[in-house]
Amino acid sequence: MNIKNAQKKVDQWINEHGVRYFNELTNMAILSEEVGEVARIIARKYGEQSSKHSDNEDNLADELSDVLFVLICLANQTGIDLEKSFHENLNKKTRRDKNRHKSNTKLK
Repeated sequence: MNIKNAQKKVDQWINEHGVRYFNELTNMAILSEEVGEVARIIARKYGEQSSKHSDNEDNLADELSDVLFVLICLANQTGIDLEKSFHENLNKKTRRDKNRHKSNTKLK
């Protein structure tokens, strides 16, 4: 599925099951919450933070998908074509950083 299709699928889901989009501020708060859930899993699975028994049920893939869903909601409701924007952003990064990281001694 490409990004444009993902945006359409989220919009269809919202219209069919979600009644309407939450407002932008609510979605921003939800996005922050979902990113926090990803951070918690990463800190405990790959970082140094100790796990709790309840952490065994955490699913990084599911939490990343939650982040993507809310991000797409924000793009849809603010009229952003994420596919176009992503390509433009990648081109910008390429122009700006094409040699920067290769010469970074910290990455060797």
